[in-house]
Amino acid sequence: MTAKHGVTTTPRVEPDEDAPLSDEEFERGHGAMLARRARAATGLSQTAFAARYGLPAASLRDWEQGRRAPDAATRSYLRVIARMPEEVARALNDAA
Repeated sequence: MTAKHGVTTTPRVEPDEDAPLSDEEFERGHGAMLARRARAATGLSQTAFAARYGLPAASLRDWEQGRRAPDAATRSYLRVIARMPEEVARALNDAA
């Protein structure tokens, strides 16, 4: 076996599971919970939910997976959808 000269490897460091979340990590996690809760209240697929409530499907997917956090207005919208999914859909259809 030959060793490669000049190549250094650093040992893999596992993240500390007990470390507190950063504000950004917390916001992404909270947004993921809101998005999943709102969609669960409707029983719709991501694509159908996004179409019904006028949201980009890719954004919904990113929120649910915690890759991005929804802005404040969207978080409020998701809360309303979670509590009154049929009423919000009806209001959107009546406005169209």
